[in-house]
Amino acid sequence: MANKYVIGLDYGSDSARAIIVNALTGEELATAVKYYPRWKAGKYCNPSKNQYRQHPLDYVEVLETTIKESLAKCPAGTAENVVGIAFDTTGSTPVLTDATGAPLALNPEFTENPNAMFILWKDHTAVKEAAEINELCAKWDIDYSAYEGGIYSSEWYWAKALHVLRQDEKVRKAAYSIVEHCEWLPALITGVSKSSDIIRSRCACGHKAMWHEQWGGLPSEEFLVALDPILGGLRERLFTETYTADKAVGHLTEEWASKLGLTTKVAVAGGAFDCHMGAVGAGITPKTFVRVIGTSTCDIMVSSYEEMGHKLINGICGQVDGSVIPGYIGLEAGQSGFGDIYAWFKSILEFPIKEIIGTSSLLDDATKEKLIEEACDKIIPALTKEAELIPISESTIIATDWMNGRRTPDANQLLHGTIAGLTLGSTAPLIFRALVEATAFGSKAIVDRFIENGIEIKQVIGIGGIPLKSPFVMQTLANVLGMPIKVAKSEQACALGASMFAAVAADVYTKVEDAQKGMGKGFASEFYPDEEAHKAYLTLYEKYTKLGRFTEKELL
Repeated sequence: MANKYVIGLDYGSDSARAIIVNALTGEELATAVKYYPRWKAGKYCNPSKNQYRQHPLDYVEVLETTIKESLAKCPAGTAENVVGIAFDTTGSTPVLTDATGAPLALNPEFTENPNAMFILWKDHTAVKEAAEINELCAKWDIDYSAYEGGIYSSEWYWAKALHVLRQDEKVRKAAYSIVEHCEWLPALITGVSKSSDIIRSRCACGHKAMWHEQWGGLPSEEFLVALDPILGGLRERLFTETYTADKAVGHLTEEWASKLGLTTKVAVAGGAFDCHMGAVGAGITPKTFVRVIGTSTCDIMVSSYEEMGHKLINGICGQVDGSVIPGYIGLEAGQSGFGDIYAWFKSILEFPIKEIIGTSSLLDDATKEKLIEEACDKIIPALTKEAELIPISESTIIATDWMNGRRTPDANQLLHGTIAGLTLGSTAPLIFRALVEATAFGSKAIVDRFIENGIEIKQVIGIGGIPLKSPFVMQTLANVLGMPIKVAKSEQACALGASMFAAVAADVYTKVEDAQKGMGKGFASEFYPDEEAHKAYLTLYEKYTKLGRFTEKELL
């Protein structure tokens, strides 16, 4: 049998990675990672206002370079045997489009306008709009947020779109529709030229756009106009149906086949969010809790129709039929900050290194640059080494993990992080340990919410950079949860998951579960909880929840 290859593309917050996989064996032939050039240069963002925008050209350019570089590493003849391609992206990362479905930033008039660009998942400029949506949902005859966890977030579709439409009159007049990042890329390479022809993602729309079959798709025109009259008429230009990501949306156009060095026989799968496809790549099954752990976390489960019944789980990021694996309800939760919290603390400690050494007259510029780079690179490893030696009994600092707001349980992006219990004897490693414990406590709050609602968890899987690189963080997490945690072997679990969807879309497999069995990579390691440590952490967790209640009530 001739080999059949598929390409999975994973679009993260900072970069995109392509992976080429043998669909029949799961062998990973090659991979390539490219940073978004404009994003890396710091363009179109304003962290002080929580504004994070990305130019569509960044996405297009890395699409070409990652695939070409990956193919160049493969044996001759690989490109001719590529049969499928699929994308996963961050989300909710929407953009306003013209009638052709093209992001407005591709129009010369808007090429430097952040409001015409993709609004990255962690953009929190729409806090006001999210609050208005929640207020209206609470008094409307239909609660359109019911399948979104009952709380609509500023990180999501409608809040972001409304904020930009209100803020920018020129963009508002030019805007015809809205598209999610994971929907636009498949449309782009299959030659879609009308907004109405874009295949909409069940994953994206169900979790972030309040789409549900129960009320005929999107929220009603009356609801949207009541939210703000400027939304009038937009609904009819959007969509009614959504589709799971295992279905092919088309094939590569001649233009894109030529650009990528592939053939027009390549089937293009529907898009979905990175963590949902990553969970598939990690081997998710019912009763498995998959944590995609990086700058933030996204937690994914799949539940049978029988287990879910008619229950609604409050405070999570949605429960959507088919958003992860068709035939199951996909459940999403997560933390707005995880690795970003460690990076924040690292940046604080970097300040004197960069400012003092950087302006020193005792060293030449080349030596200063090397010394600064070396010192900064060693901060987290050094903190980790010392923090591991601190007994839990001396872990007297308590922190909350809300430096970037709280995603779940119970979204509130207005919250800020807090650190309590500091003394003159508090050291940098002790503070770092408290931050690691805070991220683990935030994780436990999510697990508890699922369990409280009758969702059984038999297995925990971690994927992403932190599970593979930080045994200290993973052991702390296992100790806090009181559960073993398996770490997926693949370094590119999200891209691998995308490649599995590509294989199904290309008819190599008939369903996602078959692709998982044929292409799965297994696990690299497993962390087992220490029972004594778990008991000690239960006491500290109570203090974390008390600090959280105080923070939310008194410091908001």
